[in-house]
Amino acid sequence: MKKIGSYTLRGKILAQDVSGSPELIRLFDGRFDTGYVITKFVISPNDVASSTAELFRAKLMTVNTGNAKFWNWSDNEEVAWAIIAYDGNGISTPNTFNQVDRDNLIVEDLFVYFDSNSDFTGNYYIEMDKYEITEARGALTMVRNNSQDV
Repeated sequence: MKKIGSYTLRGKILAQDVSGSPELIRLFDGRFDTGYVITKFVISPNDVASSTAELFRAKLMTVNTGNAKFWNWSDNEEVAWAIIAYDGNGISTPNTFNQVDRDNLIVEDLFVYFDSNSDFTGNYYIEMDKYEITEARGALTMVRNNSQDV
């Protein structure tokens, strides 16, 4: 694989309970000889001045069939996960968790699933690298990214 670029994506997202659907990030350029590797995935609350206890959870998937509340690390369609929990009254420091599948490669689109316990919006930040790959590897990646539990 030959690296051809690095990219940053960021945005504000509604919780799935409110929006009913994940955030679509269009990556597919119509070519099967390029793919993206997610290197970092971080989420944060939208209202950082909130005085309530907050819990935010999110995941990145290669298909539009998930839910932020349920994680399945044996599912090839899930490629990154994140949680942030904190007490807005300053009683405790924020607890965060971020994990990216280091073996991920995305040829088609990406979906951000987000959920929270009270505030209905949050933020996401994604870093990724773009690679030139063989068309055969692109086809195999598409099959893998659309397969479910292993």
